[in-house]
Amino acid sequence: QLQASGGGLVQAGGSLRLSCAASGGRTFNNYAMGWFRQAPGKEREFVAAINWSGDSTYYTDSVKGRFTISRDNAKNTVYLQMNNLKPEDTAVYYCAADTYGILDSSASDYENYDYWGQGTLVTVSS
Repeated sequence: QLQASGGGLVQAGGSLRLSCAASGGRTFNNYAMGWFRQAPGKEREFVAAINWSGDSTYYTDSVKGRFTISRDNAKNTVYLQMNNLKPEDTAVYYCAADTYGILDSSASDYENYDYWGQGTLVTVSS
């Protein structure tokens, strides 16, 4: 019910915008949303999260200043704008929804999320 898209191949320093759209009649407008990523051979890693209203965000340190999470509740869609991409950003990116709409200290814990999209591959070449 979450469909992630927008991945692709980009050179280092380039940009991509990922989208995560809800489908199947479910609305995630009251949910906090997060982006996670998993590189080959590595564990799933938190990237960013946003609360239900969009006025509170949280990022992992490695993407601060480069990535921006946002949402458009009218479109039932969450975005991840990724700028100045680096080869170490290469991973499959997943969006997820947390029925608890407020961001708290558990926002970076993947076990806190209730719904997951299928992932979109981002490859950054050097």
